[in-house]
Amino acid sequence: MRSFFSLLACLFVAAVSALSTSGNRLLVVLDDVAEKVNYSKFLADLESRGFQLSFETPKSESLALFRLGERAYDHIAFFPSKSKGLGPNLTPNILVDFLNANGNILVTLSSGVATPTSLVSLLNELDIQLPVDRTGLVVDHFSYDASSAAETHDVILLPPPGPVRPDVKDFFSAGAAASEILAFPRGVGAALGASELLTPVLRAPSTAYSYNPKEQAEVVDDLFAAGSQLSLVSTSQARNSARFTLVGSAEMLQDKWFDAEVTTADGQTAKTFNREFAKRVSGWTFNEIGVLRVNWIEHHLDEAGAANESSPSIYRIKNDVKYTISLSEYSWTHWTPFTTPAADTLQLEFSMLSPFHRLALNPDPAQSTGDAAAYTAAFKLPDQHGIFNFKVNYRRPLLSNVEEKTTVSVRHMAHDEWPRSFVISGAWPWIGGVGVTVAGWLGFVALWMYSAPVKGRAAAGKKTQ
Repeated sequence: MRSFFSLLACLFVAAVSALSTSGNRLLVVLDDVAEKVNYSKFLADLESRGFQLSFETPKSESLALFRLGERAYDHIAFFPSKSKGLGPNLTPNILVDFLNANGNILVTLSSGVATPTSLVSLLNELDIQLPVDRTGLVVDHFSYDASSAAETHDVILLPPPGPVRPDVKDFFSAGAAASEILAFPRGVGAALGASELLTPVLRAPSTAYSYNPKEQAEVVDDLFAAGSQLSLVSTSQARNSARFTLVGSAEMLQDKWFDAEVTTADGQTAKTFNREFAKRVSGWTFNEIGVLRVNWIEHHLDEAGAANESSPSIYRIKNDVKYTISLSEYSWTHWTPFTTPAADTLQLEFSMLSPFHRLALNPDPAQSTGDAAAYTAAFKLPDQHGIFNFKVNYRRPLLSNVEEKTTVSVRHMAHDEWPRSFVISGAWPWIGGVGVTVAGWLGFVALWMYSAPVKGRAAAGKKTQ
């Protein structure tokens, strides 16, 4: 009976735990906790996925991101705050330390509220720039919601975002119907720097631009950015795979825009894709999708008659070797086999100080399973002894980083492992030359040993006295 109740307790814990691979403790920072009613559907979706939400205000004295040197929360979601600063517990240094400790951060902005200086400094660290006034408004006089922003044109309508690049998986628009549309109401656009860690998820239309709504001039001369220069939703993944997402419009996560109906400028109506988009953005930020796992790595000799030893620590030069790695990708609730996009390849490097081989890893169906995909490569070791590394370094936008290095020794051939000279056809003339020389020497010695001097000449040469 006790084991039965223990089993029920384990099942209950598994049922209420978050489906994120990095934990379920989510801190929600609001200017006023009462504001959470505006985001009730978004927060309810998070709770239904197993997250334990904690609500705090920026100036709360009990707020601490670290306790006893460990993270107190696994993820943070910031909603717009009217405070100029976020207090001593949410300084830029503490937020950077949180990212360095593998924590994930979701930040939302609003054009009506100036972004706190702590978040502006954090964005600068990530090479993301906001308008100087921190309240830039993105408008579009061609793609807007005619029912709610007929005059201001500040509710931008966009199609669901497509793939970022051909070699990058599409996490944010999969499943969107052709008739659905994304509403971006009264938001702020950001300009992204050249950092390779940044990925724009949603860019502004070519006819959109950002300006300061407090300026009442008829003509806007000094634009912060326009068109595709404006990133409305941006992501950044650190080298330790910690994730950061910037959503330029917190209002697009509010209840009134989830599954709402909007009217395009030409009079057509459509349902918004905001709820599913919010799920995918938060799911990626909080490690529910796009997380890669290395299950096992194996390398061994790939020669006929060789001992089937798994992952030996030493090889010999010119050995034929086979390397295999097993990878899984987490998708919301379970692990699935990882498949690379059609325009991308997984590569293996065999290197000492520099790569001696850089090879494509090909799928191996024989060693793949229902939740893992095996990739393999076979090659011949170089004619160079020393310390080498099998290295897989796979870094792609929106996917957690895979960096695996296995060190092995490569020795030279032993004295009894070289092929005999008579096996090498190119050595036959030299072997024949040695044989002729030996035979000639033996013939000369035989003639010398068995040849006697002429007796007549010896007798004639004697002197008489």
